[in-house]
Amino acid sequence: MSGFSTEERAAPFSLEYRVFLKNEKGQYISPFHDIPIYADKDVFHMVVEVPRWSNAKMEIATKDPLNPIKQDVKKGKLRYVANLFPYKGYIWNYGAIPQTWEDPGHNDKHTGCCGDNDPIDVCEIGSKVCARGEIIGVKVLGILAMIDEGETDWKVIAINVDDPDAANYNEQKKSDINDVKRLKPGYLEATVDWFRRYKVPDGKPENEFAFNAEFKDKDFAIDIIKSTHDHWKALVTKKTNGKGISCMNTTVSESPFKCDPDAARAIVDAWISGSITRKTNEISPEYKLILLHRIHLDVLDVKVVAFQSFKFVELI
Repeated sequence: MSGFSTEERAAPFSLEYRVFLKNEKGQYISPFHDIPIYADKDVFHMVVEVPRWSNAKMEIATKDPLNPIKQDVKKGKLRYVANLFPYKGYIWNYGAIPQTWEDPGHNDKHTGCCGDNDPIDVCEIGSKVCARGEIIGVKVLGILAMIDEGETDWKVIAINVDDPDAANYNEQKKSDINDVKRLKPGYLEATVDWFRRYKVPDGKPENEFAFNAEFKDKDFAIDIIKSTHDHWKALVTKKTNGKGISCMNTTVSESPFKCDPDAARAIVDAWISGSITRKTNEISPEYKLILLHRIHLDVLDVKVVAFQSFKFVELI
């Protein structure tokens, strides 16, 4: 969507790599908290984390200040998904809807499991291969209820509103998951198969699904998205325990974690200048004071939180 841009820092496919997001003024923002959930009426924003056909498991860094996109790490190693025959990497543009959160303290009545502590995932099925960090508007078509190692992990099925085929998915203003079956035969079956088996090459068991792995329709999906938006509101306003989630943002007026653009820039400046370094494993005391000075709030306490293998100051 126009108005948002990205800025890469460090080399891709490295532990230090980050993709920071900017608004239309060129100010650094959080793709988790500052991008509105809605792009337009009945259109949701999507943050593209993984372009279709690629293998690097990129994700919004929920525990990093400003939540840049980074490559996931497991046991000190960068994560890649295997080429699961007959597929190549991710078979959709994969990402998340901003301002949503699957609460790990909430037991989902549909799955019997708690949330996975991340924004809700989206599989975008259009024809374009999107870029990492791209912000697009999507039309929701349905949803799949995956259970990943005992956690609820909803997968929204959607299409880019700018896709040439997007209009065909709601010719009568009633887009439905059945449109996918009609227009892209085999795609939904491949989606279930991919999610069921993608961790098997890593020695993990197959994933499970609620509803016998059947996709639910658009109305059901939107209800789930709205519920995760409510959970996010509780998170960002400190009405629930974030359990390590960084809620630093620049736009949510009712959030005690809101900071001004200068403080947001200081986060990125620290990353660029090396004030946050792997060698010291800690931000310099001088820079801590600068950051605290730039956050114009009544701060009663601060804490040092994990920033990958670094440390950083955040409001609590």
